[in-house]
Parts: sequence; structure tokens; C-alpha cells
Amino acid sequence: MDRVEIGLIGVVAALILIIIRTQVGVAMAVVAFCGIAAITSTKAAWSILTSIPYSFITNWNLSAIPMFLLMGYIASQAGLTSGLFSAARIFLGRVPGGLASSTVIASALFASASGSSVATAAAFSRIAVPEMLKSKYDKGLACGSVAASGTLGSLIPPSILMILFGIFTNTSIESLFVAGVIPGVISALIYIAMITIRVKLKPSLAPRSDEQHSWAEKKAALIEMWPLPTLVICVLGGIFFGLFTPTEAGAIGAALALLIAFVRKQLNWNVAKKAIVETAQGTCTVFFIAIGAAMFSRFLALSRLPNELSSILLPIADSPIILILLIGVIFLILGMFVESISLMLLTIPIILPMLTAMDVNLIWFGIIMVKLLEIGLISPPVGLNVYVMKSSLGNLVPLSTMFKGTFWFLAMDFVALFFLIAIPSLTLWLPGVMK
Repeated sequence: MDRVEIGLIGVVAALILIIIRTQVGVAMAVVAFCGIAAITSTKAAWSILTSIPYSFITNWNLSAIPMFLLMGYIASQAGLTSGLFSAARIFLGRVPGGLASSTVIASALFASASGSSVATAAAFSRIAVPEMLKSKYDKGLACGSVAASGTLGSLIPPSILMILFGIFTNTSIESLFVAGVIPGVISALIYIAMITIRVKLKPSLAPRSDEQHSWAEKKAALIEMWPLPTLVICVLGGIFFGLFTPTEAGAIGAALALLIAFVRKQLNWNVAKKAIVETAQGTCTVFFIAIGAAMFSRFLALSRLPNELSSILLPIADSPIILILLIGVIFLILGMFVESISLMLLTIPIILPMLTAMDVNLIWFGIIMVKLLEIGLISPPVGLNVYVMKSSLGNLVPLSTMFKGTFWFLAMDFVALFFLIAIPSLTLWLPGVMK
């Protein structure tokens, strides 16, 4: 058996282990160890197993992950996000489907601070869905808006997926962060446009609100919601204008979140303790997967499978667009079964040589990849965001209704994906301005 065949068997074995719910980092590390031992020797496999975790974790850029997680958890635990939905509801309440559109806007802002799609879906399933159901909104629309809006956490920076993509492909994380802003805003606007048009055509989906709000109430709502937009603007503005790196931005964002919580008298020992514990847990989970992926990348490099696949696929995909479409189909299929971080780290070593050979802009492709992974978060049968909502809402809404509710949002995701592929400047314009 030659090394390419060993590499192919390793990829299939890793996918099977992940699909049957083996811990992702363990699955990739075990397959990598066995594969390297088969290609070289057991001694070499042990040497790589003991050296990669240390050499990988010492990558300075990785320290941005715990910092951004800490920023998001402090903002969440200290209640800095509490006014988002209320403020959006006051300003959009009388618009057709206003509560659902408010959910999209509030989720986008929350996601930009937390960097986590799952955390956004969990938070707004408890905040927004009960409010929409109380206002007689269609259950599918209510749940679909929360599940889909939660995915914006991957696209709107800071994003853990973008940090890992930048590290594993040696791409500028600053440029990826800035490149995600316009696609994130476009995705949110497409969701809102779809909600408004659907409710206009079928008013029974979301009865119109008759609530009236004074200027004093609107002013109070803006004052209540100011911490999170301020936090996001400071972090992204600092990166855009070159004042600090993403790693420094994470630390500054966490410190600023602490300061705002302290000024608002919302910081206490319990808040700090919960934020630190959740940050440690989240960091360990991400790092464990990333270490397994680093070992898996070394195994695939030794197997020469990526190079062999490149030589087979590149004559078929004779342009970058066709190559991206082929990769997109693979991601959409695997995204139904494999969680986003795992899927990205599993596939990067395989597709990167093809992208490099075709001279595809990795910043442009990175945003497209994140969008594809977002779609997987609400696609059945896995649809992680939908299951997170189900665990938060219990028996309030059937799981089948939740998945049906995501259909229109999935369709809008494909519209946004079409624009991102057809018009690369939507992604690349801001990074060009930054440079």
C-alpha cells in the first residue's frame, strides 16, 4: 500500500470517527498517529506526537482566541448585551416582521462581540423567541430568524474561524477580519429584506405591533445598548487603522469589556469567575481540536494525498470559480454532518495546495469558506444552532418546525454566497483600503 492510499484511508477514517461523534481532536490525532506510523515508523509518529502540541500552542496568534472569548463572555455575563434586542425592537417594532428583523440586528451585534455562533443562538433563543411567540409570530419564522442570525458570529469579526483559518493558511488575520465586515452586513440585510417581504405578502406570519414609543424611551434604549457597539467599534477600528494587531485587539477588547462592566456597576466576583471559567473551557476545546488538526496536516503532507488530488482535480477545474464551486459542494454536503471548526481544519490541508496552484486569493476564499460553514450550522440533519435552540427552548417548539423555519434563511444564504463568489470586491475592497 503506497502513502497516497494510506492518506485517503486516513481521511475516510477521520470522517467516520467524527460522524459517529468521536471527539474531533482525538479522531484527527489518532488517525494522524497511525498514518504517520504506517508511512514512516512508530518512533517517528511518537516524535511528532510529542513535538507538535508544544510547537503549535506557542504560536503567538493563538493567544487572540482566549482574549476574544473572554471579551464576549464578560459582555454576556455582565449584561452588556441586555439592551440590544429591546432597542432594536423599539426602533423596528412597527416594521413588518419587526421583531424578527430586530433579532437579526441584535444577534449580529452580539455575535460580533462573542465571536461564537452557538453562544448567539443560545442567548437569543431565550431572549427573542418567547417575545415573538407572545406576539403571535409564526413559530418557524421566530426560530429560523434566531438560528440563522446566530451564524453571523462566524462571519462578523472577531471570528474564531477566521483566526484559525489565518494560522493554518498563513493568511493575514487582520485582513480576514476586515474582509468579513461587508459580507456580514450584506447577509444581515438580506435576512431583513426577506423577512419584511414575506410578512408583507403574508401578514399572518407576524402580526403588526401597535406599540408607540416616545423619544424619551428611544433615547433610554440607545443609552442602554451603547456598551456593545462601542466595544466592537473600538476593536475593529483599532485593527482597521493599524493601531494594534488582532492579538492585541483581543486583549484590549477584554480589558475594555471589564472597564465598561465596572463603570456600569455590573462587574462582580461571580461575573468574573463565570467569564474566566467559560473562557478556559472554550479555549481548551478549540486548542484541542487545533492540535489534532496540526497533527493531521503533518500526516497528509507526508502522504502526498493533497498533491495527488490537485493533479487530478486541477485539469477538471480549469478556473478558480469552478474550483471554488466544487469545493463548495463538498463543504455543503460535509457541513450537514460535521461541525464547522472540525470541518475547516480537516479540509484545509487537502484543498490548500489546489487553491495555491490556481492562485486563488486566500482572503476571498476564507470568507467564502466561512459562509459555507455558516450554512452547515443550520442545515439538517446536524444543524448545530438548531439543536442549541432546542435545548434552550425545550418542548416549546418542535424540532421539525425549527428546521422548516430555517428554509427561507438557507435560501438567502445561497443568495449572499452567490454575490460573494460573483463579486470578489465585496470581500476584498475593505482590506485594500486598510492597506
